[in-house]
Amino acid sequence: MEEINIIVIDREGTPKALIAPTDMGMNLMEICKAYELPVEGTCGGMALCASCQCYIESEHDLGERSEDEEAMLAEAFHVQDNSRLGCQIPMKPELNGLIVRLAPEE
Repeated sequence: MEEINIIVIDREGTPKALIAPTDMGMNLMEICKAYELPVEGTCGGMALCASCQCYIESEHDLGERSEDEEAMLAEAFHVQDNSRLGCQIPMKPELNGLIVRLAPEE
């Protein structure tokens, strides 16, 4: 599978159906930016800001957060148990059907 379907719920609560390639090394932040969703990605995907924070609303296993992701989320606003940084979620076939909600702006 070279493309997956994901749902991103914007900050107004509107779900957006997106198609994400899995063969281009893209992450969730990059997909959101490609669809012109309001995701900053200020640090360019290095887990150095939380401007791509989202909440995982589906039951997909994303694995453990990296130390860098944990450290950034420890300093971020609006963090919940299901918070992740979009830049740390690579698009792969196992994430077909992923549902995420964008975190409020800082």
